[in-house]
Amino acid sequence: MSRPVCLCLAVLFLLALAPAAAADGPMPYALQGGRGVLAPDGGTRYVALGMRTQASTVLEAVRTEDGATGGYTDLRGSWGVPVLAGQEGEGVSADGRTLVLGDTTARAPRTSSSFVVLDTRTFAARRTIELKGDFAFDALSPHARRLYLIQHVPGNDLSRYVVRGYDLRAGRLLPGRIADRTQKSWVMAGYPVNRATSRDGRWVYTLYASSGNGYPFVHALDTLRGVAHCVGVPWSGSGSAPWNMRLTLGDGGHSLAVHWLSGRPYVAIDTVSWRVTHVHHVFPWLWPGAAAGAVGLAAAALLLVRRRRRRALEEELAELLREQETPAGATAAAAPPRRGSRAGAGRAGRAPGA
Repeated sequence: MSRPVCLCLAVLFLLALAPAAAADGPMPYALQGGRGVLAPDGGTRYVALGMRTQASTVLEAVRTEDGATGGYTDLRGSWGVPVLAGQEGEGVSADGRTLVLGDTTARAPRTSSSFVVLDTRTFAARRTIELKGDFAFDALSPHARRLYLIQHVPGNDLSRYVVRGYDLRAGRLLPGRIADRTQKSWVMAGYPVNRATSRDGRWVYTLYASSGNGYPFVHALDTLRGVAHCVGVPWSGSGSAPWNMRLTLGDGGHSLAVHWLSGRPYVAIDTVSWRVTHVHHVFPWLWPGAAAGAVGLAAAALLLVRRRRRRALEEELAELLREQETPAGATAAAAPPRRGSRAGAGRAGRAPGA
């Protein structure tokens, strides 16, 4: 059996299984196997497959239409697809030409972090990134000019972090952090719950559950300009409820809905003004009312039909009774002759006593 066929069968088997790879907890991590990452056009999934040893990785391109192999390559080292909070894999740029994989060997807190940047058309490695400290993948700009990373600070606290920018053309970590300049006192502390990305890949919105007693918040990252906005989500609950929330973009990307798994809305965020609006969930009396109205109309229609049928039956019965009570021949004798008939005309022309 050829190697591509074996790889394809292995991928199909792994896609059916739950992800089984190095995970650092609720923070982003690199995953081998699983569902991989879907290309923006939806036609290909990139899946990283680990070998028995951690010396190499096979990166497979799987066509979503038929599950066939669209290409593969061997990579030195143990690499995986970036994953955020157990969701779909990430790491592909919006133009579909760049893929970033993360190192799976180091456990958090890391003292060093590694990434490899690949060309999705040739699978050639454009760059290998080596950084001191604990870093994880966060996002890519639409044309992969800039990579965004989550840096845990201090390294032993996975809930506290800053967002850093990495210039992929110059090959260097940019100084400073990507933060909301209007809220300099905001401390980034929490765990990612869900994410929504604009169609062009420019804006990346991540919902975080607070690690303490604070509110959940949405981290809005402009991957083109390298700026961020933090929007607090009003919250009075506790426990795991924020983990049951999801983000959905609407109104052409101008509105971000924070809603429950069931789809029931919670709040809406204006992505231009960053204003948060409570969405009051009112019991849908309209539907029971409409149903009751429909039942009432059906009952009224049925009653009307029954009345009409009863009236018709009563009229038929009355007609039959009249026919039975009328003596034979009475109808013909009582009926006057029609005007203009020959019989009437003859009697009218005879003289009396003729």
